[in-house]
Amino acid sequence: QVHLAESGGGLVQTGGSLRLSCAGSGRTFSDDAMAWFRQAPGKEREFVAHIGKSGRSTRYADSVKGRFTISRDNGENTVYLQMNNLKPEDTAGYYCAAMPWYNSFYSAQTDPNNYNYWGQGTQVTVSS
Repeated sequence: QVHLAESGGGLVQTGGSLRLSCAGSGRTFSDDAMAWFRQAPGKEREFVAHIGKSGRSTRYADSVKGRFTISRDNGENTVYLQMNNLKPEDTAGYYCAAMPWYNSFYSAQTDPNNYNYWGQGTQVTVSS
């Protein structure tokens, strides 16, 4: 079966760093645009970062720009999210997602409804 599995979450203090990984299995995701979303309890799922199929194009939410970096290794079928200078408001479950590259219009990238595959999430908690 097709599967995305996030890892790397945990508890960190304000200003700390984490590196999240999302490993795909069951198919190759090299033809897919990938993204990270996050969702805090009682809140809507929020766009965090997007990366094109080749890894050359990236996009970030304003709230994380300059602090987070998305990258991918298609040889490993894996996407990463390097999270630096973490803040308490970054606390959420973090989810990776994929959509076919031909559907990855700029306007579609931030809408979770446009993504076909999702991981189960990894929790990031930032203490104040």
